[in-house]
Amino acid sequence: MSEESDTAEENGPGFDLGVQEADKTSEYRVLARKYRPSSFADLIGQEPMVRTLRNAFSTGRIAQAYMLTGVRGVGKTTTARILARALNYESDTQKQPTLDLSTPGIHCADIMEGNHVDVIEMDAASHTGIGDIREIIAAVRYKPVSARYKVYIIDEVHMLSTAAFNGLLKTLEEPPEHVKFIFATTEIRKVPITILSRCQRFDLRRIEAGEMVDHLGKIAKLESIAVEDEALAMIARASEGSVRDALSVLDQAIAHASAESDATVRAEGVRDMLGLADRARVIDLFEFCMKGDIAAALAEMKAQHDVGADPATVLTDLADFVHFVTRVRYVDTALDDPSLSQQQKTRGKDFAERLTPRILGRAWQMLLKGIAEVQSAPRPLAAADMVLVRLTHAADLPTPDEALRQLADGGSAPSGGAGGGAAPSGGGGGAMAIAAGSGRNAPTAGPTVSAAPRPQLVVENETVAEAEPVKRPAPQLVPQADPEPVAPPVAAPAYDNVESLKDMLDLAEAKRDIRFKMQLRNNFSEVSFAPGHIVFRPTGNAPKDLARTITDRLLDWTGTRWTVETTHEGGSETISDQESAEHDRTMADAEAHPVVAAVLKAFPRSKITQVRFPKLEAEKAATILPDEPFKPEAITVDERLDNPDDEMDDDAGPALDHDDPGAGGLDDYFNS
Repeated sequence: MSEESDTAEENGPGFDLGVQEADKTSEYRVLARKYRPSSFADLIGQEPMVRTLRNAFSTGRIAQAYMLTGVRGVGKTTTARILARALNYESDTQKQPTLDLSTPGIHCADIMEGNHVDVIEMDAASHTGIGDIREIIAAVRYKPVSARYKVYIIDEVHMLSTAAFNGLLKTLEEPPEHVKFIFATTEIRKVPITILSRCQRFDLRRIEAGEMVDHLGKIAKLESIAVEDEALAMIARASEGSVRDALSVLDQAIAHASAESDATVRAEGVRDMLGLADRARVIDLFEFCMKGDIAAALAEMKAQHDVGADPATVLTDLADFVHFVTRVRYVDTALDDPSLSQQQKTRGKDFAERLTPRILGRAWQMLLKGIAEVQSAPRPLAAADMVLVRLTHAADLPTPDEALRQLADGGSAPSGGAGGGAAPSGGGGGAMAIAAGSGRNAPTAGPTVSAAPRPQLVVENETVAEAEPVKRPAPQLVPQADPEPVAPPVAAPAYDNVESLKDMLDLAEAKRDIRFKMQLRNNFSEVSFAPGHIVFRPTGNAPKDLARTITDRLLDWTGTRWTVETTHEGGSETISDQESAEHDRTMADAEAHPVVAAVLKAFPRSKITQVRFPKLEAEKAATILPDEPFKPEAITVDERLDNPDDEMDDDAGPALDHDDPGAGGLDDYFNS
């Protein structure tokens, strides 16, 4: 081939497999790795853990195993590596474990890079079986190669199998002196308690928004990137306390803003990148809802959706603002959050002064349910619109006690926005108008026609003029026929004459509280019973709160608060015990009656199963037997002889007196 053809082949089509110049992008490391802490001094937000470890190392009280738990991105794996570095720290002047890692030691670089031979990192998500634990158990007997301790870092330890956990127990409880274990997990509840009891546990906290903003600002300064303060606050809120998430979002925001001329990370760009709602517009939406202006609220939601905001995210931000306004109302330091803009602080304080707790609480509950509806709806925007309609209509609804108070004052129950009246609008009486005292609840005197309310509305500290009253046609008075006489209401029975246990049982039966009645019958031993004061002894399996139950029932039914005391001495028999004893006496009396005794002797295999008093039952007095001699009206016999027609012999019993009415009844029975 000629030299020209060789050149043509080099420049022609095809893959160039030669060695290329290194690309600058291949050397780039993401911010989460580039600014990963390498010492305890670099950790943020974990001061309690650092203090505990520092004291333990200074006194030589170093544990054999550590358990690090927390949400994603708060530094569990990083802390494990720093702890391994502190355990194996060695320099020309320092030969003992220490937390002072300002000067890199002999093993520090390899440990932080994960390349040290004596610091073994294992991902339990991919090594879950007992076989992996057997390898650890077999290796712990050997001393470290170059470091002071052989450190095993097991990440996501909760994903180990049950057999793996059980296999680790003995080694974890009594490891060799040269072995240390460090575990990290996000699901601490899935770790067996037998493992936790062998470890020192440290809960790594979420990073607060203000501290996160400062941390992100320092990193942006080191990267020579200009970032707006509002953009940093957005990133801090979106990270939810996770440093790794915050750095990942910041990395993405820097790339998103690199196309601009000054490469400044702006809040608008972060909002578009994350699909967030504008906080100022969320506050406007909240104000429209509290005013009852449905049209403006729906238009604002549509506008935010058109620029890329997710409806569920908008409602979530709306709920967050409701929570913020509620906190401002009760917590003095709620406005000190550095992640809040000045506009959020000013308007939040204004809403907190004008909105009542019941309005904020009701809005919070409706938004919580609405967010779940939007997330599961096939059309999120339509579902969000319906949530806003409910929220604006309910903004000026009175509570049940307010409605009852208005009815008691002679007015009519207000329909609010949810009734059949006109829909709320910008000039309607919303929640803020009610909180400002629009006179909606003022009672009227006489049969006059009430005019529409004229509330004062406040928008960003500017007073809007009073809405012009709607011109309505004069009401036409139509003569009505005389109303038909209404029967007087039947007076409710009074229950203020409870003077005995029987009265209380009758009251419980009248109220159909069968469970309470059975508790009184079976577990109430009366010591003393006087109006307003009861002393009793609980028996059997009486509920522990029986005295409290009696107090509550009597208060509800009689309107009087009774004093109910319990004692462990004295007291009469319970109602059920009295009835059982009375039943035994009745059966004994029946068996002793001459007629019944003759029957029982004539029929050896028979027995009395029931004694009834129909007349007394008809009078509902079956629980109290008469004092007159026993005269049974009906006796149930369980068995008869095989030949009941046979006459009784002389030895069957005493002669029957046919003048005795009981005997006559018995003759009738035999002849039947």
